[in-house]
Amino acid sequence: MDIYERLDRILPKLQEKRFRENKGLGNEIGYYIFDYDPSDELIVREHIKYLKQKINNESSEIKIKEFDLYEIMLDVLESKGYLNKVLDMEKQKGTEHILNAIKKTLRLTQNNDLVVEYIRDRVEKNDIVFLTGVGKAWPIIRSHTVLNTLHSVIDEVPLIMFFPGVYDGLELKLFDEIKDDNYYRAFKLIER
Repeated sequence: MDIYERLDRILPKLQEKRFRENKGLGNEIGYYIFDYDPSDELIVREHIKYLKQKINNESSEIKIKEFDLYEIMLDVLESKGYLNKVLDMEKQKGTEHILNAIKKTLRLTQNNDLVVEYIRDRVEKNDIVFLTGVGKAWPIIRSHTVLNTLHSVIDEVPLIMFFPGVYDGLELKLFDEIKDDNYYRAFKLIER
């Protein structure tokens, strides 16, 4: 099945009552991954815009909330007054030097993880959460880490991570090359 066929199957899935009620077969939390070939990134981005236009209208009882992990990272750094400092530090000391500094500033994997708080504070009852920007935010924000942390704070609404790589139901491989840690609590949204 090509990328267009797979993308065309998303809208009917979002409109299913069972999907919106966020219950899987065993009433587990509805976390999904839409994996795709990284070369299809621009096609996927355009389709996400289309889905948001189609669903997010006044007559709809549900709303898609898109959270781009990279944009969140920039917003948080900016709001704390660190963005320009990080950019200056990168110029002086190199990219490797700033990675840990950014992770610490964002409090990644801690109880007060700022990326997770950013998302949690903006999600409402009838939302469907789209997580995007996974490739842009790597290696600072790791997909399995965000999903694991979100599990404890977002369990009432369905969440779909758009993942440029391969998810086989257990392992995430970003860009089809970089093995992330195992993650087995999400379902594949649409099979390849």
